[in-house]
Amino acid sequence: MNYLYLFLTLFSSYSVGRVSHILGGHLNTPHHWIYGVIALIVGIIYRNTAWGYYLISFGIGFIISDFKDMIDLKFFGVDDVEIKKFWGID
Repeated sequence: MNYLYLFLTLFSSYSVGRVSHILGGHLNTPHHWIYGVIALIVGIIYRNTAWGYYLISFGIGFIISDFKDMIDLKFFGVDDVEIKKFWGID
């Protein structure tokens, strides 16, 4: 198992989560940490395969990118953020 690929998967999913927060935060849709939890659960189920590790890494990246909304248990709605920044947790 190449850990560089896992790190790149984690960073890619974090980046996708942040970009979706910046570009789609005004939409009344489910928050993307939910998709991260789903990917994490499926990855844990298939943890004996390479795809399982990638799904775990992908899910963790999505969860980190929207961690504040997960802590506040925001499932659905618009993000109320005035200053949108790429490097951050929201």
